[in-house]
Amino acid sequence: MSSFVVALDVGGTSMKGGLVSESGAVLLSERRPTPRAEGPEAVVAAISAFISHLAASGDGNPAGVGLAVPGLVTENAAVYAANLGWRDVPASSFTTLDIPVMLGHDVRTGGLAESILGAGRGLTDFLFLPIGTGIAGASIIRGEPYGGSSGWAGEIGHTPVFPDGEQCACGQFGCLETYASAASVGRRYSQRAGVEGVKAEQVVSSDDPIAIEVWDEAVEALSLALATYTLLLDPSVIVLGGGLAEAGPALFDPVRTRLIKRLAFRDAPPLVPAALGVDAGMLGASLLGWRAAGRPELGPGWAVDVRSGPLVS
Repeated sequence: MSSFVVALDVGGTSMKGGLVSESGAVLLSERRPTPRAEGPEAVVAAISAFISHLAASGDGNPAGVGLAVPGLVTENAAVYAANLGWRDVPASSFTTLDIPVMLGHDVRTGGLAESILGAGRGLTDFLFLPIGTGIAGASIIRGEPYGGSSGWAGEIGHTPVFPDGEQCACGQFGCLETYASAASVGRRYSQRAGVEGVKAEQVVSSDDPIAIEVWDEAVEALSLALATYTLLLDPSVIVLGGGLAEAGPALFDPVRTRLIKRLAFRDAPPLVPAALGVDAGMLGASLLGWRAAGRPELGPGWAVDVRSGPLVS
């Protein structure tokens, strides 16, 4: 019996891959660039080559492959990804190897890992919300990421928090992502201050009145979206990850305070930091790989050694 799977977390700029054993040991971990500028066929070919390389690096043949990819996805196909340009790519197209493959949405796969291995371990219902270049969430319901009727569940970043607000890149107005993503915090400060290249972490740590205003609006937008989510789905915990969560108390404290005020007749769920950092997607993909191999029971007993860091850079 094969004792490892290939796990690959595919992002818009880079891919993180590894080999993970049935005991949860990360036997190998590597990164490669995602050739997005070369088109979707080049991206698929690069994924296939990376999988083959990883598989050849192991001792024996892998039991399965788990792939975490962005966009609309089912277990058997990458249906659509705007940032990678592909449409309706079968799981089998991502590898030339004769082994089972299972696909998962990148954020929901990270949420699966946090549920089984990280900050949500032991919880059945919580929200995993990585805040980075964009914002998307994974609703963990009864221990599993919920994809919705057509796979679009979790797009909390496009919840309209200020209906008459700024237009989002998606075409809507006032989306959470337009105000509270790391990219938007830097962009909105740069536009108001008349400077270029300012990053979110600089805004968070600044005492500039413009920075304070931009950050306050980001916190307000997050508290509004999280209050709505809480009232709809009653999560036991809200797990915040991604680059912006690295702000620590500067993010958690004001969001927690405002969330408590907005939930007048009920307690607010605790806000906790994600535990798996940059490894969440790859570890989640390894769980998919073992499920593809017919070993869905693997994962809960793993003792995972993880490094801190943002899920989304």
